[in-house]
Order: sequence, then C-alpha cells, then structure tokens
Amino acid sequence: MEKIEDILQKRILVLDGAMGTMLQRYKFTEADFRGDRFKDWPQDLQGNNDLLSLTQPKAIAEVHRKYFEAGADIVETNTFSGTTIAMADYGMEGLVYELNYESAKIAKQVAEEFTAKEPNKPRFVAGSIGPTNKTASMSPDVNDPGYRAVSFDELRKAYKQQVEALLDGGSDILLVETIFDTLNAKAALFAIEEVKDQRNIEVPIMVSGTITDASGRTLSGQTAEAFLISVSHIPILSVGFNCALGAKQLTPHLEVISAKSEFATSAHPNAGLPNAFGEYDETPEQMAAQIKEYVEKGLVNIVGGCCGTTPEHIKAIADLVKQYSPRKLKFEHEESV
Repeated sequence: MEKIEDILQKRILVLDGAMGTMLQRYKFTEADFRGDRFKDWPQDLQGNNDLLSLTQPKAIAEVHRKYFEAGADIVETNTFSGTTIAMADYGMEGLVYELNYESAKIAKQVAEEFTAKEPNKPRFVAGSIGPTNKTASMSPDVNDPGYRAVSFDELRKAYKQQVEALLDGGSDILLVETIFDTLNAKAALFAIEEVKDQRNIEVPIMVSGTITDASGRTLSGQTAEAFLISVSHIPILSVGFNCALGAKQLTPHLEVISAKSEFATSAHPNAGLPNAFGEYDETPEQMAAQIKEYVEKGLVNIVGGCCGTTPEHIKAIADLVKQYSPRKLKFEHEESV
C-alpha cells in the first residue's frame, strides 16, 4: 500500500466526521449499550460510546462505511475515551485493551474492504487517542491550585495500554486529538515513542489541539504557536486543530501553524458553533464554503469534521478539496543530500 507520507505530497487527504453525532441517530437505549454481555453491569452504561464497539459492532462498522463512501481517506477508531482514566467513570478499566483492539479491528476491516475496491485510493485507520477527562496542568479544585487529579506517569501508562491495543487491532496512524492540555498530549506522545522503541516500528502520528475560545488559546493557556513548539520535538506526520470552533473561527490559528510548521497541517472543525440547545446547525454547503478559504490559501494537507459533522458534510468537503493542491511539504525525516 502506498505510504501516507507519499500521498500527502500529491493531494489533500480527507478525514471522517463525528462518530458521536452519527451514533445519536441510532437512538440506542441503556439496554442497547449493555447488550447481553453487560446486562448485569452495576453502573449505567448509556453514553459510553466506546463500549458500542463490543455491544453494537455492526453500527460502528456502518458509520465507518458511510464516511468512506462519502470520500474519506482516513477514519478514526471509536476510542475517544479508551483509557483506564476515562473508563473509570463506568468501572470498565479492565476492558480498555479489548475496547481499543476491537474498535481498531472493525475500522480496519471496513478500510480494507474499500481499499480492495479502489486500490488507487487506499483507506487508512487512525487510532483515536482522546485527551482523557483529567488535566495534568491545572487543578480541578479552585481552593487548592497545587493539586493535580492525575500525574504525567499515570497518563503515560494509560496511553501506552491504549496505543498497544490500537496498533494490535490494525491502526495505520495514531491520532492524539482534541488536546486541551499539552502536558496530557506529551504523556501520550511519550507513550507512543516508548511503544515504537519496544516494538522497533515506525508509525505516523497526527497531533490535533483544541483552541477553546475567542482568546485563541488552549485550555491550558497556550497560543497556537506555543502549542506547535511544544510538540515539535517528536517526529510527527501532522499537526493541527479540531473541535471547539467552527471552520471560520479556526482559520487564523491554522494560518499560524501552517506558516511555522514543517509538518503536514490538519483541521477537523465542528459544524459551526453550537446553538442554545447544544446542537450544530451548519449545513454541509456552509461548512465547505468556509473550508474553501483553507484550500485557497494553501493551509491544509488533511481536512475533515468534528462535532455535528456527518457523511454529508464530509462528502461536501471531499468534493471541494479534489480541486485543490495540498499545502507544500518538507518532511523532516528527509535528509538533505
């Protein structure tokens, strides 16, 4: 299969859209989340989307299939909360390896099905590594600013387990995404490097931060440029932003990292900003019109959607980017002669 680094030199790659938005369409009940296997589980499980890879695998495969049909080159595994830290909410820390392994396996099977049909357009699986629900840089207690709910080492161990399972299940890429705290991301990247060393393998790594508000900073207070500098010591495939903002609001931050980064640049924004009910109203056409600015300015190499996006949004984006050349790349691992 052609290497993703080579394909990025030729065209803009399309990432999938939201998994959660699609799963909401199924209107799964508590019983659906539990399935037979977890029917007697002592805690409520509704809302644990990662668990659906075990209890509703056909639905997960169907979502991946719809995104590939819409034109996506890369789909993300259903593992956004796939660490012992996040799974502690459901008492499911012991299932983490299986959740990640099965999620990657489902996505890989669908990817292979599409690659076999169109060998000239290989499909890739990105193992989704979410930020966890704890932050290593800040205290959750305003009365005790020195307190931390999680340590770097706890995060490193949790991420290492997730990374091993995602790779064993068949992930082609590892995507450290929705980073609101760069220290958490550094723990994930450290864990990935550890696994790469132990297994003597190379694996493309995508890193995607989140600008949380109009100040243009991450939750832990970094500007786009500071975030880029913080992760640039690792040999990564791409760096970019996702979530929190719509495509329009993300443009100035993409301009910063596109101008200063030697890595590929990625963006998967939300379908606009949420309305009063927490829903996303931006149509596929509206979103594609805003992403047009990215491609006209040559800012991106990989583009997709986050919250509120659907296969319809991804199709509109895929149809648009076909007409444009990718941002020019100079991969750092290319040695100058």
